[in-house]
This record gives sequence, C-alpha cells and structure tokens, in this order.
Amino acid sequence: MKLEVLQKDCYYHVYNRGINGTNIFDSNINKLYFLQQLAKYLENKISLFAYCLMNNHFHLVIRLNSEEKEVTQAFSNLFNSYAKAYNKQNGRTGSLFEKHFKRIKLKDENYLKQLILYVHLNPKHHFDSDFAGFKFSSYQAFLSNKETKIERNEVLNLFGDLENFIFCHNQKNEFLNETYTFE
Repeated sequence: MKLEVLQKDCYYHVYNRGINGTNIFDSNINKLYFLQQLAKYLENKISLFAYCLMNNHFHLVIRLNSEEKEVTQAFSNLFNSYAKAYNKQNGRTGSLFEKHFKRIKLKDENYLKQLILYVHLNPKHHFDSDFAGFKFSSYQAFLSNKETKIERNEVLNLFGDLENFIFCHNQKNEFLNETYTFE
C-alpha cells in the first residue's frame, strides 16, 4: 500500500495499531504517556482536532502546520520513543506498531466533521461503551473550559456551536445503537 504524502495545511486521519493487532496500551498510564509524547514531538508541527486511544490502536485527526519531512520525522520520533518505553516496561523487544502509520488526506469539510464523529464514537464501535465518558478521547475537551491542545474553537465553529457538536454526536450514537441492535 502506497502511503499518502503529507502536505502542509492539509487535514489527515492518522492511525495505527499494534503489530498483529496486539495491545499498544495496557494502562491509562501508557495512554497518558503517549499523549505527553505526542505533545512533546508534534506541538506546533500539527494542529490536533480529535483523538481516541483504544487498547490496540489510535486515531488522530490533524492538520499539518509544518512541512512533510519535519512532521514525518516527528511522528517517527514519537512512535520510537513510545515503543522503547512500552517495551522496557513490559520486558519485550521488537516492533510495537504496524510498519508505517496510516494517513488519509481529508477531501472536504464534511469528511472532516464525519471523521471527528467517528473518532469520538470509536469506544462505541469497539467496546459498546459510552463515548461521552470515555477518558482517552478528545470529546471531553470540547465540553470543558480547561486549557487544551485540541483546536476546540475551530472544531466547534465547524459544527456551528457546542450545542450542535453535542447534538451531532448523540444523533450518530443513536444511529449506531439502531444499526447494531440485534433481535
């Protein structure tokens, strides 16, 4: 599979999973460390619009603020740093992530909105759990007044306002409830 070339000022869905589908996060501490490393290596190089960290994979919705080589190197540093710490903690060696991180360039604003919904609702897809209370997604950052690295104002403007942001998530969640109900 040919990897999408990253371009400055473009939006992307960046994701990856553990090699052979294995866990990349065994604890909340792992997830917090991953987010710290993300901020350390990619701050000012990307804008973050949404994220979700599941046990065996992650999703990021980003816009590049720097050139492709700089961002690709920063992602490489993030993943190498995290994998080394995870391997040391768990007494393992070798690759943690699948070969290359996946990236899909977003074509338009509607795709961006739908992707943000998808990323925030990911706990529903995998655990059938309450997406709104899931600790390791950016959804809560939009409901809070606390300082955040998420592009809160830009995303809320994309949805119109906070009320519509919440409404769209709940509507999509209701659709998922209906879609996955078995009788």
